[in-house]
Amino acid sequence: METKTEGTTNGRLQFPLLGRLDINLEGSIATRIRMWRHHTDHNSRWPLALRFIKGAIHAAIILPVALHAAFAALVVALDHNVQDLGLPASIIPSLSIVVGLMLVFRNQTSYNRFWDGRNYLTVIITSVRNLTRSFLANSHRSPLSDRTETERIIRILIAILYATKNHLRAEWGAEIIPGTAISHSTGDATLTPEYSELLPRGLYGCDDRGLGLVLQLTFFVEQYIKKGFDQGWFHAPQASQMQVQLNSLIDAYGRMETIRLTPIPIAHLIHQKQVLALFGGVLPFALVDKMDYWAILVVSLVMFTLYGIDGIGSQLEDPFGYDRNDIKMDFIVEDIRSEISVLLEEWKLAGQPGYDMFVGKRQDRRGQGGGDLNGAR
Repeated sequence: METKTEGTTNGRLQFPLLGRLDINLEGSIATRIRMWRHHTDHNSRWPLALRFIKGAIHAAIILPVALHAAFAALVVALDHNVQDLGLPASIIPSLSIVVGLMLVFRNQTSYNRFWDGRNYLTVIITSVRNLTRSFLANSHRSPLSDRTETERIIRILIAILYATKNHLRAEWGAEIIPGTAISHSTGDATLTPEYSELLPRGLYGCDDRGLGLVLQLTFFVEQYIKKGFDQGWFHAPQASQMQVQLNSLIDAYGRMETIRLTPIPIAHLIHQKQVLALFGGVLPFALVDKMDYWAILVVSLVMFTLYGIDGIGSQLEDPFGYDRNDIKMDFIVEDIRSEISVLLEEWKLAGQPGYDMFVGKRQDRRGQGGGDLNGAR
C-alpha cells in the first residue's frame, strides 16, 4: 500500500511548476527525490521504537543478552531452592559508573570516527566538484584534441571517487584485472562496472606493489593542471588554487585511510567486554532478594540496553562498509556522478556553434551532448 506524503498524490510525486514551464522533468526529479528520501529519511510505517530488524542492532546482541538472562534465571532458581545468594545492592552504583563511563567513551569515539569520515568524504567531493567546474569552464572553447583530454580528466576525477570508496572497503585490483576488484575479506573477484569508461586506456595498477589507485590517478590530474597552465588555459592563481584543491583531496583521503586502519585499541575493547560481562554477572545477585523472579526481566532489559550501546559503537567504528548504519557511500558517489554527467553533457554542447552552457531552450538541447558518464551503470 502506498503512503501519501507531502507533494504526492496516491504515492506519485507531483511537480506543479513543471506544467507551467512545459518541461517534462518528472522522471529524473522524482527518481532523485526518492533516492534522497530512501537514504536520509527515518520515517516508515513502523515507529522507530518498534523496529527490530532494519537498521537495528538486535541481531548482534541477542546472544549475550540471552546468556545473561539465562544466568539470571539460574541465580534465581538457586536462591529459591539451594541457599540465599543475594548480595548488597550497594555494589551496583559503583560498577554502573565504570560501565557508563566506558560506554560513553566508546560511543563518542566511534561516532567521531563516523562523523569525521563523512566530513572527509565531503572534502573529496567538494574538491572533485571544484576541479570539474574549473576544468570545464576554462576549456570549453579549446581545440578538439584538448577537449578530448579534458573529458578524459573529468572521467578520472569520477574514478577517484570510486577508487576512494573501494580502497576504504579493501576492494582492490580493478585496474589490474579490468572490471573486477579483489575483496580483502574473501579474496574473490567482484564485478565493478562503475569503472567502465572511467579509467585511462592502458592503465596498469600498482595495488600489488602498495600504491593505491587514488594516489595513482591524481598524477594524471596534476599533469593536466600543469599542461593547462603551460598552454594558457589557466593563469597562475587559478592553477595554484586547483593544486590546493587536489592537495585537499589527497589530505582527506589520507585521513579517511587513517580512520579505516586505526581501530580502537584492543586493550580497551577487551576490558570493556569484560566489565560488561562482570556487571551482568553481578547484577542478578544484587536484585534477587528484592525482586525475586522479576530480576530475570530486569537483568535482561539492563543488559539489552548496555550491549545495544556497545553494539552501536562497534558498527560506527568502521563507517565505510555496507552496514545499514554506515555512510551511504554508494548513493553519494552515484549522485555526484550524475551531477558531473550533466556538466559534461552541457560542456559538450557549449563546444558547438550557437550553444552555451545552461543557456537556451532545454527541449532543443536534450540529446545533443553525446554520451555521458552513466552509460555503464
